[in-house]
Amino acid sequence: MKGLYRPGDSPIHRLAPQCKLVAVVLFAVVVVATPRERFWAFFLYALTLAAVTLLARVPVGYVLKRLAVELPFVVFALAIPFIGVGERIDVMGVSLSVAGLWAAWNILAKATLGVAASILLAATTEPRALLLGAQRLRVPQLLIQIATFMLRYLEVILDEMRRMKVARESRGFTPRDLRQAPVLAKSAGALFIRSYERGERVHLAMLSRGYTGTMPTLRDDRAPKAQWAMAAVLPVVASAVLFVS
Repeated sequence: MKGLYRPGDSPIHRLAPQCKLVAVVLFAVVVVATPRERFWAFFLYALTLAAVTLLARVPVGYVLKRLAVELPFVVFALAIPFIGVGERIDVMGVSLSVAGLWAAWNILAKATLGVAASILLAATTEPRALLLGAQRLRVPQLLIQIATFMLRYLEVILDEMRRMKVARESRGFTPRDLRQAPVLAKSAGALFIRSYERGERVHLAMLSRGYTGTMPTLRDDRAPKAQWAMAAVLPVVASAVLFVS
C-alpha cells in the first residue's frame, strides 16, 4: 500500500482517514446493493468516482493501471457465459448463457467500482493514516496490530526476496520452464523459515522492551463535522442514484 500513496494537497488528501474509510465502505455497500439491471446507475457511479479522481488530482492512467489487480476476477467473469447453464443466446456465432452474461456483468461492474474506490482511498491516504482512521473507528486493536506489523515488515520480506533472487542469478540460475520449479520451491521454503525466525526475534525483542500484547495508542485526532459532511457526499450521491434510477 505504501507504493500506492501519491502525496498531494487536494481536498481529498486533507480529509480525515476515518471519514474516507466510512465513505468508501458505504459507497461499496450501495454499489453491491444495486440491481444488476440498472445500467445507468453503474454509469453514474463511475462518473461520481471520476469526479472524485479529478478532485483528488490523481491521474486517470494511474487508477486504470492499478485496476489490473482485478484481472483474475475478470478472467473468471468472462468464463461464466461460456460455462453457464439455462437459456442461451448466439453472439457473433458463439452460444452464450443468458444467466452467465448477467452474472459476468454483475461481477465486472461491481468489482471494478469497488476496486477503483479502494485505489483512490490508498492513493490519497498514507498507510499509517489509514491505521489511525481504523483505530478512530474502534476497529479491534488486534487487527490494527496485525496490519501495522504487515506494513512494517512487508518491505523487509521483499528485500529478502530480492537478495535471494540476486544470489540465485549470481550462480547462473535462470528460470525458463518447469524444470526450475524445485529451485523456486526451495527458495520459497527458505524465505518462509527466515521470515518465521525473524518474527520470533522481533517478538522476543518486543517482550524484552515491555510489550504486553497492546501497542501504544496512535495519535487520536477527531475529524471536524465539515470533513464528515464532505466525505458523505460520495455515499449520499450513490444512494440517491440507487433510489432514483
